[in-house]
Amino acid sequence: MNDLTDPPAKPSRAAFHQQNQARAEAEAQRLLAAKQQMGGRWLAWVAAELYALSPAPFAQMVRRELERLSQ
Repeated sequence: MNDLTDPPAKPSRAAFHQQNQARAEAEAQRLLAAKQQMGGRWLAWVAAELYALSPAPFAQMVRRELERLSQ
């Protein structure tokens, strides 16, 4: 195959993390910012927001950031 038909190479896990860390932290901060306003509905809302994120490794990064920022 040539370069035009080869699928793009997936970035390494470390490269993906480095490229998306700031975005994941910002997303986690956005989710946490809604906690007081949403009250008891927040947990279900966050779960739905995380479920909608893609790709899955990014959603996992956001989940980890939520845990870190909540401590």
